[in-house]
Amino acid sequence: MTRLGSVLALLALALALAASGSAPAASVTTYHNSLQRLGAYKIERLTLAAAAGVHRDTGFNASISGNVYAQPLYWQPEGAKIGLIIVATESNSVYALNEATGAIVWQNQLAASVPLAQLPCGNIDPMGITGTPVIDPATATLYLNALTATGGGPRHMLYALSLADGSVLPNWPIDMQAALTGLGASFDSAHQGSRSALLFFQGRLYATYGGNAGDCQPYHGTVAQVAPATATVEAYWQTRGARGGIWAQGGIAGDGQDLFVTTGNTSGTTDWADGEAIVRLVPGLAHSTKPRDNFVPANWQDLDASDKDLGGTEALPFDIKSSGGTVAQRVIAFGKDGNAYLADRHYLGGIGGALAVAPVSSGAIRTAPAIYHMDGSIKVAFTSRGSTQCRGSNLTMLNVAASGVSPITFAWCVALNGQGAPIITTTDGIANPIAWAAGAEGDNLLHGFDAMTGASVFTDTAPAMTGLHHFATILATQRRFYIAADNTVYAYAFAP
Repeated sequence: MTRLGSVLALLALALALAASGSAPAASVTTYHNSLQRLGAYKIERLTLAAAAGVHRDTGFNASISGNVYAQPLYWQPEGAKIGLIIVATESNSVYALNEATGAIVWQNQLAASVPLAQLPCGNIDPMGITGTPVIDPATATLYLNALTATGGGPRHMLYALSLADGSVLPNWPIDMQAALTGLGASFDSAHQGSRSALLFFQGRLYATYGGNAGDCQPYHGTVAQVAPATATVEAYWQTRGARGGIWAQGGIAGDGQDLFVTTGNTSGTTDWADGEAIVRLVPGLAHSTKPRDNFVPANWQDLDASDKDLGGTEALPFDIKSSGGTVAQRVIAFGKDGNAYLADRHYLGGIGGALAVAPVSSGAIRTAPAIYHMDGSIKVAFTSRGSTQCRGSNLTMLNVAASGVSPITFAWCVALNGQGAPIITTTDGIANPIAWAAGAEGDNLLHGFDAMTGASVFTDTAPAMTGLHHFATILATQRRFYIAADNTVYAYAFAP
């Protein structure tokens, strides 16, 4: 955008901030609102009773350019009364929208995205920014990965943008293919997909890569560690076996100390080579093949042969706290084989070493889960195509205990026509838990359920949304829900 346009946009925002008397809300800086990718939000006034008053906000009108697969983020500068909805599209356009009206505060059109016809395989056309960006709140910087068209072919470019006006920061973007191959990695941007969210962890930026739909090779599951201060790739980790992509929406998760990824099916290997696994990494991306640092299903070769990746969802680290004060540190992931895999976070268990493996879906699980913490257990919500408990597409809630003969059990499931990734809201972290999901590529409506019982607490009476893509999830702020779709963003307001 022009300098004059940027100044005018910022002036308009300043006037809006001055006019608003509403209380500030916390920014949402990363996918599913936490390093752990838990999908949990605290919204003080969104009680179970108040949920019925949620409604489409017709005063919010967002006009953007491009298809959207990434979750929007929310940025509220210190002292501001109104925040920005940050949206990135497959056309490599990045927008900051006024959270109340949807008006464009700033926009940056980055380098051109890549038409599908110029890629060996895939199912997104064009392909640009697919994974969810991340915000470093300390520097007010937005980081994102954009597949771009260059004279040398498609390139994954890692950008850093100022949240003040959307401008690209000096020394950015990074050509990830040049940087990674320069360190010795095998990396071809045309074959490497980037569906997963970025993570900002302990002062470093992490980007993960898998393949494109159709699994055209060569590609490897890849994690890159970037030093933001110098705009350099410091380290990388790749699966030893071919493929083994990291492609879940949440990508990489952190528990404050370690990093966790899930990998997909590998090929051309008779010995385990990092595929079909929950993998622990540490900053610097040092990794071992010891049982402490990996969990692999005993039938990993069968999963490889049938393309039933364990890596259907990201690995979610969580703690279960008992009333006696003990803490069980766990990690859970869901596979395309319909299983939930539960492991000890500090000793993942190696091949066949899970604490529990439970068949929880009759079809592949590909949408990011959400977690609700209780005393002595947690609940995990995910969308499913059917199970022994629910026929047809549904939202399923599991109980997960710290121990026991069967630590994973069904809590409830309800019909859900669509494939949106759920979130869970509470008023204080405990009370009034509600599971929300969009019926993406189904009825395209918003749904809300009591997280304890599965009873419906919200029925969407607005016209169906259009342009939602599978796995779409919800951004929650203190005032509204936001759901990104092709060329627009929908907002749902909470009743006063």
